[in-house]
Amino acid sequence: MRALVTGGAGFIGSHITDALIDAGHTVTVIDDLSRGLRAQVNAGASFVELNITSAEVAGAFAEARPDVVFHAAAQIDVRESVRDPLHDADVNVVGTVNVLRAAVDAGTRRVVFASSGGAIYGDTDVIPTPEEHPCLPASPYGTAKLCAEAYGDTFSRQAGLEFVALRYANVYGPRQDPHGEAGVVAIFATRLVHGAQVVINGDGTQSRDYVHVQDVVRANLASIDGPAGVYNIGTGVETDVNNVYRMLAAAAGVTATAEHGPAKPGEQRRSCLDTTGTRRRLGWSAAIGFDDGARSTLEYFRTAD
Repeated sequence: MRALVTGGAGFIGSHITDALIDAGHTVTVIDDLSRGLRAQVNAGASFVELNITSAEVAGAFAEARPDVVFHAAAQIDVRESVRDPLHDADVNVVGTVNVLRAAVDAGTRRVVFASSGGAIYGDTDVIPTPEEHPCLPASPYGTAKLCAEAYGDTFSRQAGLEFVALRYANVYGPRQDPHGEAGVVAIFATRLVHGAQVVINGDGTQSRDYVHVQDVVRANLASIDGPAGVYNIGTGVETDVNNVYRMLAAAAGVTATAEHGPAKPGEQRRSCLDTTGTRRRLGWSAAIGFDDGARSTLEYFRTAD
């Protein structure tokens, strides 16, 4: 199979690329390296340095002729989307439309889209939240992801493009960027292993469903031939930020308590995904518990540059 991974130099995309190459597929990576790292691109993949909003995307797709596209490139920071919603929409909506159009023109069979479970549903009283729940995003980021899903559905109906939306919970694991504002596990782990103070935004009782990147990779590979549609990709288990810190601090042998700073705008209180439908329709469920995943992630950041 010929595959193309947008954002393949980034956290999730680079792991997807590795798995595809390990499975014997031919892979092209498109990434503008604004957040991703060239060193994270598997040597077995063809690499094109390109922004997904560029008109040149069509030519890159035409040359690669992918059977399946894994669209992982995105503006990923909820708080950045609040600060600059125009930029967020440009990347996450216009960029996705550009990818979908290029895929259709290149004869691609299927697009697997990296969506967002927590950000799309918004704050809800139904925890864990199923795919059928009304979507009330609390941030421009969530709104853009929901809009991109709608475009995928439109291209599916109009052009016959198979479209899969994987609504990720909070993904964590090796290669996650610890220097931005997104990715609390990576941020905490890096600061803990370097003896730096950890700051928790708000009171720390905000909860998330943390899913390991290798479980996310398995979901992407299951989506190559599974039924098209929308799937929650999470664990169904809530963990609040205070407990994330406690578990990571214990694993790091740190006894110091975290500081608390002001809450951030656009941040949800609770997010946890019901994956019953995903298990039934896609045959996927998370296999890595947070305790094991957090410890292994901490070990990765002990040796990361």
